[in-house]
Amino acid sequence: MAEDTNIVLDADEPALGKIEVAPQVLEIIAGIAASSVDGVARMRGSFANSVNELFGRKERGKGVKLTFDANTLKADVYVYLNYGVAVPQVALAIQEEVKQQLLVMTDLETAEVNVHIEGVIPEKTTSAIDPNNLFGDQEDDAGDAK
Repeated sequence: MAEDTNIVLDADEPALGKIEVAPQVLEIIAGIAASSVDGVARMRGSFANSVNELFGRKERGKGVKLTFDANTLKADVYVYLNYGVAVPQVALAIQEEVKQQLLVMTDLETAEVNVHIEGVIPEKTTSAIDPNNLFGDQEDDAGDAK
């Protein structure tokens, strides 16, 4: 039953046997390729992914959904981008990187790579608020005691 879900790769020499790749492997390849593009903050994950990461297990295939039917491979990539990047340029770079890596590593042509921008992650700023003086109205005690 597990063999039905695997993707069989075409081999030049069928006498040597057949090559099967699990869809999870393709998701991991696409996830690593997408997250390596400059401007991608992180991939979308689920609650289960978050729990697994709490226990130290890194989920590399998160944020990627693959469909394989009639010898066509379609990928949906869900990402969060850094604030200030050009969204169309980063999305095109994600499409090219995912398509290229899947072709190089598995020799599978990708019909579609759909990029879904889930959100934008702003830069972390340092707070200029003094926790001991929240409202900024207190004066130094040393200046008053003369």
